[in-house]
Amino acid sequence: IMLAPFYFMFIFSSHSNTGILSVPPPIFFGEYLVENFNTLLEFLPYFWHNLGLSLYVAVIVTALNLLFCSLAGYAFAMFDFKFKNAMFVGIMATMLLPPFLGMIPTAMIMSTIGWMNDPKALIVPAACGAMGIFMMRQFISSSIPKELVEAARMDGCGEFKIYYRVIVPLIKPAFGTLGLITFIGTWNNFMGPLVVMNDMKMFTVPLALRALQGTGQVPWGAVSIGAAIAVLPLLFLFIMASRRLIDGLTAGAVKG
Repeated sequence: IMLAPFYFMFIFSSHSNTGILSVPPPIFFGEYLVENFNTLLEFLPYFWHNLGLSLYVAVIVTALNLLFCSLAGYAFAMFDFKFKNAMFVGIMATMLLPPFLGMIPTAMIMSTIGWMNDPKALIVPAACGAMGIFMMRQFISSSIPKELVEAARMDGCGEFKIYYRVIVPLIKPAFGTLGLITFIGTWNNFMGPLVVMNDMKMFTVPLALRALQGTGQVPWGAVSIGAAIAVLPLLFLFIMASRRLIDGLTAGAVKG
């Protein structure tokens, strides 16, 4: 049942509107695959640019989250400083705020600094997330003993060297988990680009496919093949990182 939408997405990408809307729906591949693909490129002439932009933004946002969230998690897990708990609670509290509350302020800020229709408007606000900080903090505090860090300090290592030489090799499972979650979330992000992108050439894939549905009679075959192309990188990434995801979810679950 869970895989049925994916199956029908690929099936519908090779059928006409008439076949897709028929009852019962088709369950085998049809002969309109090339026609639907041409329709997709006709209505979305920048589709490959949209796909590349989505990949670029997702990769950069994922890399920045891995860096900043791991640094913040390391600081919260291994350092004692004033207002540490209050800061952590404040960061966690941001997870309670509905995302749509920031839509208008985000649009106003990006317009003021001239970042409308610029990938930076999608990258900078998403460079570090509260969930990533929480995940890294919990993983580091539960699976890396403070004595190991203290021993590295006694050997003369600086904090960034400890982070790079000691912490990073031990949190690779958490990197895999956070990276996969961040990449998928950024790739599927719809509201962010909707607020700051109004040039079709600068649309990400979800926004481009939504624009395809506002062209009068919706070409569902073209929408399906566009969605199928958009989901292929996610399927490939999940297959490649599924083991790392499981390791990351379980490695920090039991202390000791």
